[in-house]
Amino acid sequence: MSTGPIKILVPTGSLGAGALEDEVRYGIAQGAHAIATDAGSTDSGAAYLALGISKNNRGSVKRDLTILMKAGAEAGIPLVIGTSGQAGGDKNLDWTRDIAVEVAGELGITPRIALLYSEQDKAVLKARNAAGKITPLAPLGALDDATIDACDHIVAAMGPEPYMAALKAGADIILGGRTTDTAVIAAFALLHGAPQGPSWHAGKVSECGAQCTVHRDRGSGVLIAIDQDGFTVEPLTQGNQCDVESVSAHMLYENSDPFRLTEPGGVLDVTAAVYTPVDDRVVRVTGSVWEPKPYTMKLEGAAGGRYQTIMLVGIQDPEVLGRVDEFHDKMLAALYARTHSTIGAAAGDFHISLRMYGWNAVSGDTPPEGTPPPREIGVLFVATADTQEMASQIAKACNPYFFHYPIAMTKELPSYGFAFSPADIDRGPVFEFKLNHVVHVDDPMELVRTDWIDLRKVEAA
Repeated sequence: MSTGPIKILVPTGSLGAGALEDEVRYGIAQGAHAIATDAGSTDSGAAYLALGISKNNRGSVKRDLTILMKAGAEAGIPLVIGTSGQAGGDKNLDWTRDIAVEVAGELGITPRIALLYSEQDKAVLKARNAAGKITPLAPLGALDDATIDACDHIVAAMGPEPYMAALKAGADIILGGRTTDTAVIAAFALLHGAPQGPSWHAGKVSECGAQCTVHRDRGSGVLIAIDQDGFTVEPLTQGNQCDVESVSAHMLYENSDPFRLTEPGGVLDVTAAVYTPVDDRVVRVTGSVWEPKPYTMKLEGAAGGRYQTIMLVGIQDPEVLGRVDEFHDKMLAALYARTHSTIGAAAGDFHISLRMYGWNAVSGDTPPEGTPPPREIGVLFVATADTQEMASQIAKACNPYFFHYPIAMTKELPSYGFAFSPADIDRGPVFEFKLNHVVHVDDPMELVRTDWIDLRKVEAA
C-alpha cells in the first residue's frame, strides 16, 4: 500500500440498500484500499434479532454482494461488512454467509471469508453480571438473570479489533456480527496506522454512505481518505457534492451530542474539528480527537412477548371527524365493555388501543384547541393478549362495534370503510428489546468467535 492517505470506499449506508456499479468503479479507480459497509441497525425494532431474520430481502442483499465481491476480487482489496443480516445475531450472520458463498460460486472466485460472531452465551453473561462486569444504560436498572433468560438472542456490539485481526490474518471478505457502524469503516485505517481521531470521525461521517452529501438522492456512497492530520470525504457520484454542513451535521445522526460519540474503548471528540471545503465536491476535516476509555461493548437482547390482532377502518363521516377525541374515547370504552361482557375473565390481562391515523396516531397527544377536522382518518384497532387465539377472539368480539359504532346513539348505525376481509389480522408476538446495558471486557476479542471459510481449499478438495 502507498504511503499516502488510506482510502475506504463506502458503497452504501446498508448492504442491500442499493450499491451502484458506476460509483464502485469510480472509488476503485481513485485508489480505494478497502470496501466497507454496515449491513444492519436496530432502527426497525427487536423482531430481527429475536427471529434471526433480515429486514432486507435476499435478492437485494445478493445484488449488492455480487457488485462488491466482484469489485473487491478484481481490485485485490478486502470487503468488510458489519452487523450482517440486519441484527448481527448468529442466524443473521449465517444467512449472509450462505449468500456470499453462493455469489462466490457464481462469480468463480475463491475468497478467504472471516466470520465474526458476537452473539452471547447466557451463562457467560450471568457470570459476568455476578462479577459486576455489566452495567445499565439509562433508563434501565441493574440486570438480573431473569431478564437474560427472557431474551431469545443477545449480541454484543463489536469494535474494530476483531476486523483488524481478521484483515491481518489475510481475510478477503469479513462478515461481522453486531458491530458499531463506525467501527466497521474505521477498522482498515486503524490497522494500517491511521490516527484514531480521524479514523473514527471518518467512519462516523461515512457510516450511512451518501447521507453525508448535499444531494442524498443523487448517489449511494462516498469515498473517505484518511491521513495523519485528518481526512477528506467525497461523493462517489460526480453530480453530487459534500459541503461543510452536510459533513459536520452527520455527528448528530443517531447521536444526541454533536461533539462527542461513545464507541468501544473510547470517545470521539470533534469539539475542535475544522471543516474546510477542498473544492465544490470534497470536504477536509482536521482536529478530531480520540479519548481512550475502559473497553465496553453494548449488549442488545430481544424477545417475543404477548400477541396481537389488528383491524383497520377508514372514516370520512364529518360528524366523527369533527369530534375525533370524543369518538375515540367512547368507542374504546365500548370495546372494553364488549370484551368483558362476551369473553369475561377468560380474556385475561388484555389491552385494546385505537390509533387515529390522520389525527394523532403517531404522537398520541391531544391536538391543540381549534385544530381543523381532518379530511379522513384511518383507525387502527390493536388487541394485545397472552395468546394469539385470545387476541383474535377479542378482535372478533369487537368487530361489530369497531365497524359500526356511531358518534351518537340516536343516529342510524354507520358502516365505516373496511380495509380487509376478513377484517381481523393476527399480527403475531410483540417483540421488544430487553437489554440496554454494557459489558466491560479486558480484551476486545474475548466475547467474539472467529470462524473461517477458505473457498480456495474447498475448490482444491
